[in-house]
Amino acid sequence: MSLPPLGQRAAAAFVCPLGHRDPPLLPHLHKDHFTYCPATGLAVGNERSAFAGWAFPFPGVFLTEEFIGEDEESEIVGLMDQDDWKPSQSGRKKQDYGPKVNFKKQRLKAGGFLGLPSFSKKIVAQMKAYSVLDGFLPVEQCNLDYLPERGSAIDPHFDDWWLWGERLVSLNLLSKTVLSMSWELSPFGCLAQTSACENSSKPRINCTSSPRLVPSKEVTVAIHLPRRSLVVLYGDARYRWKHGIYRKHIEQRRICVTFRELSAEFSTGGKHEELGRELLGIALSFQGRPV
Repeated sequence: MSLPPLGQRAAAAFVCPLGHRDPPLLPHLHKDHFTYCPATGLAVGNERSAFAGWAFPFPGVFLTEEFIGEDEESEIVGLMDQDDWKPSQSGRKKQDYGPKVNFKKQRLKAGGFLGLPSFSKKIVAQMKAYSVLDGFLPVEQCNLDYLPERGSAIDPHFDDWWLWGERLVSLNLLSKTVLSMSWELSPFGCLAQTSACENSSKPRINCTSSPRLVPSKEVTVAIHLPRRSLVVLYGDARYRWKHGIYRKHIEQRRICVTFRELSAEFSTGGKHEELGRELLGIALSFQGRPV
């Protein structure tokens, strides 16, 4: 997927009419301004916030609850805990199944990568039931272990798009949490509510299509992830919005299992098609251990 520069991507969805000055800033206290509604695909302004009564379409999110059962969850976590968890950043621990990558220099090699773990074979097979994951072939799996006692969190970020493809697939285990999506409004401070929400049946939601001044330099949308749910980020949610997990949203032990696919550069017809094919062959053998 060919991406425009970051500044152009921001301007593509947030516009400001001529003559508007920057609005006054609200303090950023890791409070989400909007909440994502899976039933409507809208980001709805939270009550008691400067965005109450607002709503706008939030494309690029697929969320399904109870993707796996309680017994399968217990079995998967038990198998994970048989292997070592390596210390990671911001109070997390991790297990990686994937090639060795230097993202800054854009170099990678198989290294000690022997494939995804055996227990993931069933998980990947279950993904085929969802059209949004049609043709999804994971080449990397990352398990992250969060604990409130460690102050676990992950800062808002974009996943790499040189090696990793469009769809990011995450399975949320052991406890509920909130995935916080954020967009820094630069250089403008306005949010365009589009015609997609004009027919909303939600009461007291202003769905005018004209731009609105945003009283903040950043807009955040909370995606509530129930225990054992599967979430897919793609399109705008993948490339335009950063995603992160705040410490306050880790109430109990939580494990996130994220699967990533290859980018076009490493897929059929791409510059590194042969290397991509080799890595996929290793990944889908499902004989791996954490690297």
